[in-house]
Amino acid sequence: MSIYHSLLVAGAALAYANTPVSAAADYTQWVNPFVGTTNYGTTNPGAIVPNGMMSVVPFNVMGSDLNRYDKDSRWWSTPYEVNNKFFTGYAHVNLSGVGCPELGSLLTIATTGDLEPDYHKYGSEYTAETAVPGYYSNRLTKYDVLTEVTATERTSAERYTFPGGKGNILINLGEGLTNETGATVRRVSDTEIEGSKLLGTFCYNAQAVFPIYFVMRVSAKPSASGYWKKQRPMTVESAWDADAGKYKIYTRYGRELSGDDIGYWFTYDSLAPGEQVEVRMGVSFVSTENARENLDKEQLSFTFDELRAAAHNRWNEDLGKIRVKGGTEEQRKVFYTGLYHALIHPNLLSDVNGEYPLMENAGTGHSDTPRYTVFSLWDTYRNLHQLMTLVYPERQTDMVRSMIGMANEWGWLPKWELYGRETFTMEGDPAIPVIVDTWRKGLRDFDIDSAYAAMKRSATTPGAQNPMRPDIDPYIAKGYVPLGAYAGDMSGDNSVSHALEYYVADNALAWLAEERGDKEFAKELRKRAAGYKNYYSKESGTLRPLNADGTFLTPFNPRQGENFENVPGFHEGSAWNYTFFVPHDVEGLARLMGGKRKFVDKLQMVFDEGLYDPSNEPDIAYPYLFSRFKGEEWRTQREVNRLLGKHFTSQPDGIPGNDDTGTMSGWAIFSMMGFYPDCPGEPYYTLTSPVFDSVEIDLANGKTLTIDAERTSPDDIYIESMTLGDKNLNKYRISHDELVNAGRLGMKLSSEANK
Repeated sequence: MSIYHSLLVAGAALAYANTPVSAAADYTQWVNPFVGTTNYGTTNPGAIVPNGMMSVVPFNVMGSDLNRYDKDSRWWSTPYEVNNKFFTGYAHVNLSGVGCPELGSLLTIATTGDLEPDYHKYGSEYTAETAVPGYYSNRLTKYDVLTEVTATERTSAERYTFPGGKGNILINLGEGLTNETGATVRRVSDTEIEGSKLLGTFCYNAQAVFPIYFVMRVSAKPSASGYWKKQRPMTVESAWDADAGKYKIYTRYGRELSGDDIGYWFTYDSLAPGEQVEVRMGVSFVSTENARENLDKEQLSFTFDELRAAAHNRWNEDLGKIRVKGGTEEQRKVFYTGLYHALIHPNLLSDVNGEYPLMENAGTGHSDTPRYTVFSLWDTYRNLHQLMTLVYPERQTDMVRSMIGMANEWGWLPKWELYGRETFTMEGDPAIPVIVDTWRKGLRDFDIDSAYAAMKRSATTPGAQNPMRPDIDPYIAKGYVPLGAYAGDMSGDNSVSHALEYYVADNALAWLAEERGDKEFAKELRKRAAGYKNYYSKESGTLRPLNADGTFLTPFNPRQGENFENVPGFHEGSAWNYTFFVPHDVEGLARLMGGKRKFVDKLQMVFDEGLYDPSNEPDIAYPYLFSRFKGEEWRTQREVNRLLGKHFTSQPDGIPGNDDTGTMSGWAIFSMMGFYPDCPGEPYYTLTSPVFDSVEIDLANGKTLTIDAERTSPDDIYIESMTLGDKNLNKYRISHDELVNAGRLGMKLSSEANK
């Protein structure tokens, strides 16, 4: 029996009215799923289990008037925004914390009265909103219907409590966040339908499309059921207006229906007051047959409350792998909510039978271990996979196996992969440092030979044949990417950003090449990784874009690029957000800037003048750079403490921008525990002062790592002394092996900086 099914059976034995574990051990009590649901956090409060394929999310970003979206039209990459109150259904399978719209489809809703298929009219405001890990509920004010949802790994369960009289269950296959259109639905029986919907075009990649298959069942035989379809009038004025046209309801047609804006309905004529109708749905990215098998095997005959209890227990077990003591209630909420968000992506892609869609291929693969998807690696390679390696090693190993499997199937490791399609979002070669980092930390149950072959392929193939590094030719020839070498990103020419990511990847690959005896290649890679020096401009004091002839871009404003505006050379940031992003050679960068003092002063200026961006990845490790220099470690402790307090809260706006599939949360988790993975691909951590008195982490080796902080007041944020194991510790950067084998890291804290 799988771990999941064991937990499901355990949960089934409990009445959810009773807390499954004692309140002291219920870590879900510290999670607020509404954190990040505004301020561009793009998280959602829907029901999901850790790293599950299925998520069931309230969809409230389609308007009650003829404006498609209620919320800020510049930012509609989430199915839910906490300030919106117009509910148009539950979306099945969603993304969390991303910056481009996708998925958020298969919308289900319960209504009362006469059947109405137009979401502008059937949508409802709601009250009594509740969310905890694995469960969400609200009450639709228009219908007085109580809605509740929960999830298993690949399926959902929904329970609708009606006020009595006539009621309806609808599934809308036409609306959602995806940029694709087209769906098919087929009646299987009075209580079951099946179908598919086309999804994709994430971040405007027109080729990254894929289908989702579903099977949906209702718990009671309806009085009537059928299809609907939107018929758009073919006039010049309205032909391209998605909101134009009338809905046609089919009452006697019983085969299947396809189209861009279609749906299916079930009507119950005489419901008793308080009568409940449940909806169960299974999904698959392979076939409807697999969706049905997922539904049958994961839900068995369990009740809604049993499924809800199992989801709760699954979350509690995962959250409980890290146990904190002390700190404030607010800090505990920030921490465990961050850990909750970090365990949403990547997601399961394989079905219960092991099948999954091959990478960039029309075929179907099979794996005896879980296959994962949603690899937002430009984000997650910085800290989230390091968290998985440390605390959830089995899952991290399967994620690495998934990446290598993708390379075996289409030739390339993923960059920003989504359900078997490469979207090529953002830049760099981020799978390399993830895999090398995982290997160097002792997780080695994967095919390193295939991984190395794929890494070397992307690091050597000419740009015309290299989708991972299309501008590799000048990078190899000159040591940098000049302006104009490649402008394939939707935001324009990001030459410096591209090169900086390649330097990090090639630094990680150099270590692996050396280990494998590929010494000349390792030497070449180390030379490449030092190419960042080409970009340094003494005039601006920053990294600066280079023209094809080797001259610096002129005129140049190193502050241009704030607020995500397009700027030559840099992606989603200014030169200041990138200048210190040389994590593999901080000391070399300092020498380039004129030495330690000038480096530290310039870095401090970034924080003092508000040039640091806590909402984007390139500079999120900046606070930890101070600790590379003896006597300056207190600056790390001060800045990390200040940033945590300012930008991370337990409120809906408590994440500073996109959570980026758990990356911003990952920064907070490590920072609150007192250490941070400061260079992707290198097995080291920089230490800082934890916010808790004690942190216990269950490790892969079966041992427990304890981090203890001795303080007399909340103002004690500076490290006075440290011990690692039973020895005094005088350095602030330690290896992974040192940390996990020590058993205990102790810190004595003070309110006075140790300068």
